[in-house]
Amino acid sequence: MRVQNIDYPDIARYDTFPKLLAYNAERWPDEVALREKEFGIWREFTWRDYQRAVERMALGMRSLGVSRGDVVAIIGSNRPEWVQCEIAAHALGAMSLGIYQDSLNQEVEYLINYAEVKLVMCEDEEQVDKILEISERCPCVRHIVYHDPRGMRKYADPRLISQEELMRLGDGLGGRDPGLYRRLVAEGDGQDVAMLITTSGTTSNPKLSMMRSGPFLDHCMAYLRVDPKYPTDNYVSVLPLPWIMEQVYAVAQSLISRITVNFVEDTETTMSDLREIGPNFVLLAPRVWEAICADVKARMMDATPFKQFMFRLGMKLGMDSIEKTGKPSKLAHWLLFRALKDRLGFTYLRSAATGGAALGPETFKFFLAMGVPLRQLYGQTELCGAYTIHRPGDVDFDTVGLPFDNAEVRIHNPDEHGVGEIVARTTGLFAGYYKNPRATQEDLRDGWLHTGDAGYIKKENGHLVVIDRIKDMATTALGVRFSPQYIENKLKFSPFIAEAVILGDQRPYLASIICIRFGIVAKWAEQRGIAFTNYTNLSAQPQVYDLLRQEVEKVNATLPEAQRIRKFLLLYKELDPDDGELTRTRKIRRGVIRDKYGDIIDAIYAGQPEVYVDTTITFQDGTKSRIQTHLRVVDLYPNADKPENTAAPKRAAAAM
Repeated sequence: MRVQNIDYPDIARYDTFPKLLAYNAERWPDEVALREKEFGIWREFTWRDYQRAVERMALGMRSLGVSRGDVVAIIGSNRPEWVQCEIAAHALGAMSLGIYQDSLNQEVEYLINYAEVKLVMCEDEEQVDKILEISERCPCVRHIVYHDPRGMRKYADPRLISQEELMRLGDGLGGRDPGLYRRLVAEGDGQDVAMLITTSGTTSNPKLSMMRSGPFLDHCMAYLRVDPKYPTDNYVSVLPLPWIMEQVYAVAQSLISRITVNFVEDTETTMSDLREIGPNFVLLAPRVWEAICADVKARMMDATPFKQFMFRLGMKLGMDSIEKTGKPSKLAHWLLFRALKDRLGFTYLRSAATGGAALGPETFKFFLAMGVPLRQLYGQTELCGAYTIHRPGDVDFDTVGLPFDNAEVRIHNPDEHGVGEIVARTTGLFAGYYKNPRATQEDLRDGWLHTGDAGYIKKENGHLVVIDRIKDMATTALGVRFSPQYIENKLKFSPFIAEAVILGDQRPYLASIICIRFGIVAKWAEQRGIAFTNYTNLSAQPQVYDLLRQEVEKVNATLPEAQRIRKFLLLYKELDPDDGELTRTRKIRRGVIRDKYGDIIDAIYAGQPEVYVDTTITFQDGTKSRIQTHLRVVDLYPNADKPENTAAPKRAAAAM
């Protein structure tokens, strides 16, 4: 393999992030390591700049009393200072804890107190406010460091310190003891816990996985052996840095392979910044791939009839070619996809990946037809993120590929069809859950992580097939077994559907709660002269219901009869992580949905033609809005036999 010719460092020797950074800074000081767009201009940081910033920050934190075993939390958007702070904490023997920047106050409070965070690094005034609001309930926090000084003059809290001042403290300590930083880095051990990574927390508060830098880097090397990266490569950091896979790509793989990590100016400029950089590889969550796919289709709604015709022709040629040969169509490439790839910034892609949740087969095929070398990843936080991936030329839409060479995967307690719980182990195995030995014992048995996912291994190619979470697998009252996630992904291939929740466990048939993709449905409505005021009003329009009915019927046509959606309704609001309905990585919290919308679910199965809703929504700024509306229940098969037990009076029967 070509990867063997790359001058990767010796991970056994350079077994911590600070050691790797020092290695790169010494040998390639003038190479660009990080790049950030600010005020429309790309700022570059060489490995020498990177190393110097980390040293100053580490010694500054040392001056404030941060030492081995302490926890440093980081909250803010993806930018160089985020990564620099993390590695600076590791240089002191402290543990880093990334917190999602859109986390609510109570979520941040829980994590800070649970981890006993000593110092919090905040990006700007918004994040500082969040910490100050909960500070009385977080006595462990001694210092709050902020990067962006705008708006900070009005604060007088003694715990506040600017990053600039922090670095000046570091300069002072470094001047008094010039060899201190180098000694601290040398004392670092790859077997020490370096990172506390939050799990997804689909059912409860997230656990904190303790990750050791040595095993983490070793696992990243295994990843690079199947998906190599080179010093000339560019990567655009889009996904939040607290997520394990962004740690793999933007931090660990960057340090090993010396790729240039690019940070976009703002979420709204992501696609234009992506096109400017022209990355060689990307990692995007399924929701992002789905959004790109939906946006492409939405743009065609404004195109001329000729362009719409060419789009449909190119799509048909491309999708047919993928279905029949597994390869993109050359004709479709010249007719459509070459220009489309350029517009999206995907022209120079050598590798593209998705992970964190399942990606629908239709969306997968769409990008492969475009010529995007998309591959599915699978893994868990506890095992350093991904440990399976599709190999080039061996992509199976229904699978997540083959394990890395340092990973083992097997099926625990398989049934007669070979389906059972997926268990795995890798050299990157976590050190357990922070302050939670009971949970560690439950999930980690005899060195194998019990994932809680149902799946099987395909006999014909050895690929791993992931069906769904075991606890989410469902069975209708008639004994029909189904995967809600599988059907939900099919629905979300539609550009008009943002989220979908499939119901039906212990019910006589399947039903769905659907959230429209507001921006695209709004554009569709405007083109047809349909008046609306807001999301709730738009989702209640009869024309929108007719549109979504067509989309659901398309999905039903691809499903076995017993797994088809019989009824659906359009929810009056989007599902939101702030409301606890989704995790921060956009996974559905089914228990929350079941409890919160239990009355609506019961009404669907009670045969009611519509559901009256009278509720209040609280926005992030504290303002409230009362919603009063009728949700129409669409029955796609009104003449179907209706079992007597259709209306289950107990909410518990609505479990998904």
